[in-house]
Amino acid sequence: MTLDDALAWREEQRAAGKRVVFTNGCFDVLHAGHVEYLAWAREQGDALIVGLNEDDSVRRIKGPARPIVPFADRARVLSALRSVDAVVGFSERTPEVLIDKLRPDVHVKSSQYREEELPERDVVLQHGGVIKLAPHVEGVSTTDLIARILKSYGE
Repeated sequence: MTLDDALAWREEQRAAGKRVVFTNGCFDVLHAGHVEYLAWAREQGDALIVGLNEDDSVRRIKGPARPIVPFADRARVLSALRSVDAVVGFSERTPEVLIDKLRPDVHVKSSQYREEELPERDVVLQHGGVIKLAPHVEGVSTTDLIARILKSYGE
């Protein structure tokens, strides 16, 4: 979705009395940990919108070799998941600007973070939202997966 589409979608959800959950990330090489995380996030409300870091944003966060999968493909895969109702891209490193516009009821992050350390915390709370920390699956990450692939192929 474009930002305008996402805002219209959010207003439709609000008008229908639905509790909107937001989460965000790079979701570069989708794996079981991502799927479990997104399913947990979706259970926290009635509809889940995912803020997806655009390619330049991923490079700023993860380095010049990332993303492995381009934005359009990552968005398409995420959109196909049963737990995901909407996907919207954003170019910043962190999602404060997007959250300020969408005003979700619930913001989900992994429990590998602490709520008070989240840069988006104040924006979520100022709009009356709550933050929920999803269980983190240890040892399952895109970085770990890439390392295993490189080791398997002798790089």
